[in-house]
Amino acid sequence: MNLQDMPSLALNQIALQLPGEPFNEPAADGFILGGFTWRHAFQDTARPVVIINAATSVRCRHYSRFADYLYANGFDVITYDYRGIGESRPPSLKNLEASWTDWGALDFEAMLKRAQREFPGQPVDVVGHSFGGCAAGLGASGHLVRHLVTVGAQFAYWRDYAPAHRWRMFGKWHVVMPLMTMLYGYFPGKRLGWLEDTPAGVVRDWCTPTSRYEKRPSGRALLAKTGHLPFASVTAKTLAISISDDPYGTVAAIERLLAYFSNGTNTHLRITPMDIGEEEVGHFAFFRSAYQATLWPIALSWLRSGELAPDTPGRTVPRSEPF
Repeated sequence: MNLQDMPSLALNQIALQLPGEPFNEPAADGFILGGFTWRHAFQDTARPVVIINAATSVRCRHYSRFADYLYANGFDVITYDYRGIGESRPPSLKNLEASWTDWGALDFEAMLKRAQREFPGQPVDVVGHSFGGCAAGLGASGHLVRHLVTVGAQFAYWRDYAPAHRWRMFGKWHVVMPLMTMLYGYFPGKRLGWLEDTPAGVVRDWCTPTSRYEKRPSGRALLAKTGHLPFASVTAKTLAISISDDPYGTVAAIERLLAYFSNGTNTHLRITPMDIGEEEVGHFAFFRSAYQATLWPIALSWLRSGELAPDTPGRTVPRSEPF
């Protein structure tokens, strides 16, 4: 009997007994990134390896239960922290040069290279939460990605925030956050209970009020350096999942990012909490183990086949005009 033939409860028990192994991986500029690997004992070139890209300033440990689940269902898994966060945090953030584009073009790219080296010949899939979905389009080796699942993925254009929350969110993320960053030299998010402490360059990217990624500070720098953004190199089958009560992941926000993946086969799945018998889900809850039976199988099905199962909750959003 192999892992895929065993009951799901037994699989989960095995996964929890085999936690991710810590690793350090240098990015191209030498910055040392920390993360964890869920690795099966025997290599199998038919077994995919999944890289999980975190949301902005969310530690990779937040995704460990989901990584357990993927491992138990036959995948190898890599989780990691972007520079300045969690396992990849230096002693001080005050002089750290780190931006959203660094997180994608350097840090995610390093994980793509690690997947190639550590799991040679295996298909590479990616799960990206929030900005992690954007990061999936910034690696120069994005052509390696076979299947991509994003959850609430966008790059924080304030006019796309849900109308009922827009001005409160604008005040929090586009006024208070940059002011606090100017004062401290980084954003002291942990002190405020607002995510992890965050490098100043990431804050500049987040709070810049433009609808185009290439007009964010680090997006402009990348465009000036290379003449293009790498999104079009991603030809993966992409599933963009959005939740209707996620104030960041509105239809407009999801579609705005999805339009950058112009050479992929893109599907946008919109789910309401009622579709899965819940009152609320929001932006961060998808990866909590409470949703293992309702939301996680959607991602699992796509990672396995690049297709939605017939009983998938929610509705697919028709393709919109380019943003």
